[in-house]
Amino acid sequence: MKIKTSRMETLKMLISSQELCSQEEVLQALEKEGYKLTQATLSRDLKQLKVAKAASMNGKYVYVLPNETMYKRVKTPRSAQEMLQTSGFLSLNFSGNMGVIKTRPGYASAIAYNLDYSDIPSIIGTIAGDDTIFIVLKEGATREEVIGELCAVIPDIK
Repeated sequence: MKIKTSRMETLKMLISSQELCSQEEVLQALEKEGYKLTQATLSRDLKQLKVAKAASMNGKYVYVLPNETMYKRVKTPRSAQEMLQTSGFLSLNFSGNMGVIKTRPGYASAIAYNLDYSDIPSIIGTIAGDDTIFIVLKEGATREEVIGELCAVIPDIK
C-alpha cells in the first residue's frame, strides 16, 4: 500500500508540473521516477485521482488534476485586465550574437511576432516557444544598440 501511495503522489506531482498529453507520456515520466506499471494500472490511478484532459495555454490537451487552474505555473494569478496591461517580458540575456528573451507563459509568440514586424535593424530574426524567444543579432550589432531598439517594442526592457 505504501508503494501505491508514493506512486500516486508522484503521479500528482508529474501532472501538476509537466504537460503530459498521453498515457504513454505519463508512463514514461513515471518510469523515469522509478515506477514501472501497466497502462491498465495507470488508467485506474488516473480514474481514482479524477484526472481529466484540458486544453493547455499552447492549445494541446494535457492531463490536469481536479480543481486545478490552467494558470498553474503562475504563482499569484492576476486579473485579465492586469495581464493585458503588461508586455509579458521577464528577462533578456545575450551570448555572442544570440539573445534569449524570457516571457510569462503564452507571451513569447506575440512578442516575437511584434519584433519580426517592427523591422529592428540589429535583429536578423526570432524563434519563439511558449515562454522563450531566441533572437539572432546582426553581425556587429552591440548589445546596447539591440536593447535600445527593443525598447520601442517591449517597453519593460530598461
